[in-house]
Amino acid sequence: MRRVDYSVYVITDRSIGGGRSHEEMVAAAIAGGATIVQVREKRLPTRAFVEAVARARAVAVAAGIPLIVNDRVDVALAVDADGVHVGPDDLPVAVARRLLGRHKIVGASAGTVEEAVAAERDGATYLGVGSVFATSSKPDAGAPIGVAALQEIVRAVRIPVVGIGGITAANASRVIAAGASGVAVISSVVGADDITAATRRLVEVVRAARHATASG
Repeated sequence: MRRVDYSVYVITDRSIGGGRSHEEMVAAAIAGGATIVQVREKRLPTRAFVEAVARARAVAVAAGIPLIVNDRVDVALAVDADGVHVGPDDLPVAVARRLLGRHKIVGASAGTVEEAVAAERDGATYLGVGSVFATSSKPDAGAPIGVAALQEIVRAVRIPVVGIGGITAANASRVIAAGASGVAVISSVVGADDITAATRRLVEVVRAARHATASG
């Protein structure tokens, strides 16, 4: 399995992206320094979704950045994406792992230590943990778990943990200080007028927070 940098994980969503296509959002985020991207789409029919992900994947492949498909293992397989991210209402992690094989990335959502440990046991490559802060991107995200709970989960597993939910350039440093491998963002980047600039600012914050954490 390829080594993945989860530092700045940008998730595209057309409903938040102001009418921009997935490939436009992926290209702009990568230009700003995104280290991994995920395509999230709730409204397109399957064929149109496959075509959209294929176009976004071509952009990511050209830049050497991993591309993950949200929810849909079938779409990830259809376009030979780098992996899939599954939530509690999607295919179980163990099933996604079996279908994708051991070389693909399988991300899983977790909000508790128990969920995190189970996902790691079932074959998850990394965890998206949250919502860390209040968010409007996912109405079903539930109450924020906070930074302390994020830190507890980081300490309970050996696989990378990415904080998600309500993360902006103003609070991303707290997520890194809690031990997360990176931050996953939707609104604060793809909802911005300038996706590249918003990503670049987040990259700077994450780098500074990581340096500060390493320096003690």
